[in-house]
Amino acid sequence: MLLPGLRSPWAGPIEITDDRGQTIRLTAPARRVIALYGAYNEILAAMGLLDLVVGRTKADAEPPEIRSKPSIGTHMRPNVEMVVGLAPQLIIQDAGRREGLGPVEQLEARGLPVAVFHPRSFAEMFTVIQRLGVLTGEEGKAGDLIAALEARLTAVAQRLAHLKERPRVFFEVRYPNLLGAGAGSIVNDVITRAGGVNVLSADKKMVRLDMEALIRLNPEVYVVQRGPMNRNPAEPAARPHFGMLKAVQAGRVLLVEEQMYSRPSPRAVVAVEELAGFLHPAADPEPHK
Repeated sequence: MLLPGLRSPWAGPIEITDDRGQTIRLTAPARRVIALYGAYNEILAAMGLLDLVVGRTKADAEPPEIRSKPSIGTHMRPNVEMVVGLAPQLIIQDAGRREGLGPVEQLEARGLPVAVFHPRSFAEMFTVIQRLGVLTGEEGKAGDLIAALEARLTAVAQRLAHLKERPRVFFEVRYPNLLGAGAGSIVNDVITRAGGVNVLSADKKMVRLDMEALIRLNPEVYVVQRGPMNRNPAEPAARPHFGMLKAVQAGRVLLVEEQMYSRPSPRAVVAVEELAGFLHPAADPEPHK
């Protein structure tokens, strides 16, 4: 109960602008939240707000505690009736794929507020954290998380400050039907901050290419993600023609967890630390566990 003459800090509406340019307005901080993309659940968990999450998508497994939440379908095809039944005060979606915006329209038609984000770099991810802090009334926790993550990135940058060479890196999203991570993905920022150069400069999240194009690029380091997009990938050295690549010849091939590297979540900082250690072992940027 407030003392006479004092106003609630949320006496007026809470507003942010999402990455569609839409104004998201709440009358009070959201205390029941559903994220239709797992990275945002990871952000909320890192802020200490997992108790606000009332549902999860089928694929969400991080942090492990989220598995006890009811599943509301998939990122692309959530069960709209189930989502409505959980009475969320805020829904969060990612704009990475156009198909994911269909459910947004259905939920907004039911009068539910949906914030849509699409961070492609650490700087953009930090703005998402800040805006989630506003929407949940936890700006202090958002600021603390941003400061902690920035400090770890700064520590890596300081260790790598005197690099003379930055290896050229290819990040495999999928094989076969080869896809690589382009400059329009957070993977690009992971590679850059880890002291590498992405061989794919196209401003796309994913770039399709054939073997001839890969041989022309001839990366010095080859990173293979394993996860939903690339299940059980074969060792590059065992694939036809891959032995022509500098990375394979030198044994500079790294197998990584897809959701750590490809999601704009706090764990992407761990990805930077891990990749920096692989690219520049002499600098020894020890990853946090």
